[in-house]
Amino acid sequence: MSIQALTTYVGVAHPWMCDTMGHMNVRHYAAMFDDASFQLLGHIAGVETESGRGWADVRSEVEYKHETKAGALISIRSCVIKLGRSSVTFEQIMSGTLDGIVHAVNRTTTVRFDLEARAAIALEPDARARAEALLSSNEPVRADQSA
Repeated sequence: MSIQALTTYVGVAHPWMCDTMGHMNVRHYAAMFDDASFQLLGHIAGVETESGRGWADVRSEVEYKHETKAGALISIRSCVIKLGRSSVTFEQIMSGTLDGIVHAVNRTTTVRFDLEARAAIALEPDARARAEALLSSNEPVRADQSA
């Protein structure tokens, strides 16, 4: 990832998050990526002064690259990889905080949304500028790449 990446999550894989095989269950990856996305989208939208706007995820894809065991310290760094008229596509890389090993990569496309009209709306100019500042100049991480 480029320098535009933002740390959006720091946490630990607790034993209660692990399945019968001893590694973190996929439902907890999803929760961590979701928490990280709120941080990223908050940085893009800024302080919301109008309550009728939000985001609607339209696509999300996770690549699991390395098992996450109980006690693993986890960090997620996020960056924007594509901007549309009303959409933002971002990549989140979950890695070991201490060793840098990439555990999973998530790519999500979300749409700026009018919650009352239930329709997509154009990104506000200030939000677009903040998203552009987080736009990665590097290629997204692929499953066959290492950290």
